Amino acid sequence: MAYFLFVDESGGQDAPNVLAGIAIKDSDLWNLVLALQDAEIRNFGRRYSAGERELKAKKILKTKTFRLANFQIEFSENEQRELAKKALDSGQTAGKKELTALARAKLKYVQETLDICARFRCKAFASIVDKNSPIPSPSALRKDYSYLFECFYYFLEDKGAECLGIIVFDELEKSKSHILVDQMDSYFKRTAKGKQRASQIIPEPFFVHSDLTTGIQIADLIAYIISWGLRLEGMKEPKREELKEFVDQVLRLRTKALRDLDNRPNYTVWSFAYIPDLRSRDEQAKQ
Repeated sequence: MAYFLFVDESGGQDAPNVLAGIAIKDSDLWNLVLALQDAEIRNFGRRYSAGERELKAKKILKTKTFRLANFQIEFSENEQRELAKKALDSGQTAGKKELTALARAKLKYVQETLDICARFRCKAFASIVDKNSPIPSPSALRKDYSYLFECFYYFLEDKGAECLGIIVFDELEKSKSHILVDQMDSYFKRTAKGKQRASQIIPEPFFVHSDLTTGIQIADLIAYIISWGLRLEGMKEPKREELKEFVDQVLRLRTKALRDLDNRPNYTVWSFAYIPDLRSRDEQAKQ
């Protein structure tokens, strides 16, 4: 048995940076993809992501989408689907009714996507990073990545020693991909924790195009919702209240592990964490 962890990032000028992952069981992956494709057709009357259009969270969950969805226009379910399809087909010439229907279809699709993830027992992981965090040494794996791997490892460990994890990233600029691969190689080969976690996480990741990979699109959606809508203790950035329903759905996808850590028996490790400083303890001590 194996789990794919699809990983993507999100952030903005007024929102924290978020590294998020969605874990999907290998035997569930194709059926989940089919369910999401059905949700596209059910809401948009066609595949929204057909051709060059991509289901990017920053486009389908922007504030304009909520504003359009709130227009006082009544549609039946079939009429909304037909108008949403017309909006996609006609592009810039779509009128107010079509754009309103499309906006509502986008929000309904997001709701259904997160419901489908819950139905397939997918699990979400997130490192939420303070935008003002000092820049860590480029030679070491960033703390947000190591925390994500730690929580994923605990999840796999609780599933059993035979359960393996496969990391899949959204493709980065080639030089950045090489840096990340080198950092992961060093982490999993040369650190005590990394060596332990390599027993269940395959250290060499895959890189894919987000517009061609459903799992990355889900990770992008979760990262965006957390970045703009979730605030944990210590976080001070304003949040978008209209995202609350989706935040509640995402929170239900978290994992919880109990471990004896640093003389703290049965310490609860949630798969979402706020990280105010990306530097290692050694780097912080040198300052």
